[in-house]
Amino acid sequence: MPDVPAPETPAGHNPVETAAERVLFASRWLLAPLYLGMVVALGVIVVKFAIELWHVVEHTLADSTSDLMLRILGLLDLALLGNLVLIVILAGYENFVSKILPARGSEDRPHWMGHVDFSGLKMKLIGSIVAISAIGLLQDFFNAATLDPWLLFWRIVLHVTFVLSGVLFALMDWLGEKRLLITKQTHGHADEVDY
Repeated sequence: MPDVPAPETPAGHNPVETAAERVLFASRWLLAPLYLGMVVALGVIVVKFAIELWHVVEHTLADSTSDLMLRILGLLDLALLGNLVLIVILAGYENFVSKILPARGSEDRPHWMGHVDFSGLKMKLIGSIVAISAIGLLQDFFNAATLDPWLLFWRIVLHVTFVLSGVLFALMDWLGEKRLLITKQTHGHADEVDY
């Protein structure tokens, strides 16, 4: 944590309340180990991707085109999962813990860093989950002859549930933004919005 001088307690403000608020604000650092753990999980995904890529290369000549497509879809699934984990690490850390100083001014900084709020993070997560689910469903259709129809039915229901959840999240965010705009127009600023 950077060494920042503690702000002075405003006149008339309870020192116990100020101390409690400082502890509450500092508690955001308890999330940092979780994001570091997600970096380890990202490393595990990279190892699994390398193993699966080796299987693709190893079986290229022996596999049929549909088997090769299934293996490549598996790689795509892992790549999307890696993207999802990275989005959670970077956006979550910046939203809830602290700004990532080494990323500032870097040409490699993703354009969405610093601009993805909790609502945007939620939409990116559901979008990634829908994409991963769609790839899994596509893999299932390639193996439809060997799958139990009831299991395939429930996988489709689950995918449709993810899609509907994404649409409902987007609708709720849109309504929230619309409400905020109406409040700004009515009151002149958004500070008076109660959530």
